[in-house]
Amino acid sequence: MMISSRQITPLVLVTFLSACAQQGEPFGGIFGQKEPEPATDVVEEAVIAPDEAAEETVPVAVGAGGATADTLDTTTEAEKQAVTSVSVPTSGLLGETVASLGDPTKPGFWLKTPLVKAETEGRIERDGGAVAQVTLIPLDGEATSGSQISLSAMRALDFSLTDLAVLKVYSN
Repeated sequence: MMISSRQITPLVLVTFLSACAQQGEPFGGIFGQKEPEPATDVVEEAVIAPDEAAEETVPVAVGAGGATADTLDTTTEAEKQAVTSVSVPTSGLLGETVASLGDPTKPGFWLKTPLVKAETEGRIERDGGAVAQVTLIPLDGEATSGSQISLSAMRALDFSLTDLAVLKVYSN
């Protein structure tokens, strides 16, 4: 009796899937591959009791290398004061965006946003009225897509590093 390839294919497939199921991992166990480990480069923030929060600054770990926001943010208090001592613009509103922390190793005050098509100077305003002068950098995506904000700008506007910053974006 001859066995055709039509009869062998289902047999091979069933055997293969059975071996995978015995390993407890879909397809990965049979090839010796495992699911990738979760990323360890996460932003962690220390929790401070309310009575201790007034004057104490707690280092915030940014990534597996042990760098903190304080070591990565190389801007001076004078620079922060200069970019935040601008007034709220009355015109030039480009739109509103939600921004998360961008590359913490890239210094300066910037916002990567799909609201601009060319690099330009602008201002960002958070709820409550705090404003910062920043460089607006184009970011691919729809105008309704999110943005990325620099570590220095986030700190200058008193956002937590894990916040999703709701910002109004203005061109100068």
